Amino acid sequence: QVQLVESGGGLVQPGGSLRLSCAASGSGFTIYTMAWYRQAPGKQRELVVGITDGGSTNYADAVKGRFIISRDNAKNTVYLQMNSLKPEDTAVYYCNADIGRYSGTYSRRDYWGQGTQVTVSS
Repeated sequence: QVQLVESGGGLVQPGGSLRLSCAASGSGFTIYTMAWYRQAPGKQRELVVGITDGGSTNYADAVKGRFIISRDNAKNTVYLQMNSLKPEDTAVYYCNADIGRYSGTYSRRDYWGQGTQVTVSS
C-alpha cells in the first residue's frame, strides 16, 4: 500500500510564502513523476507544476518565477516552495505521484494525497 501525505498549508497574507511537503510511504515502490495540482472553489483541478525522476520540471504559467518544486528521492518527498503568493493562489493543493510497484505483477498508476488548504488573504 502506498500513501501520499501532505503538510504545510495554511493562511498567509498576499506577498507571503508557504512551503508544502508531500511524502510517500509504503515499501517496494518506484516513484516516477511527482506533481502538485490545485483546485479552487468552483473550478477544475489544474496542474501547478510537475517534476520527473530526472529532475525536469514543468510549471504552469501562473506560477512561473514564484513557485519552486523540488524532490528528495532518498526521502520519497516532494516540496513546493510558494513565494509572492496572491489571493488567486487560494485553493486546495494536491500532491500527485506516478508510482510503480510489484505485487505479484508490476503495476504503475497515479496516487493522490488528501489535499491541503492554502488561503491567501489579508
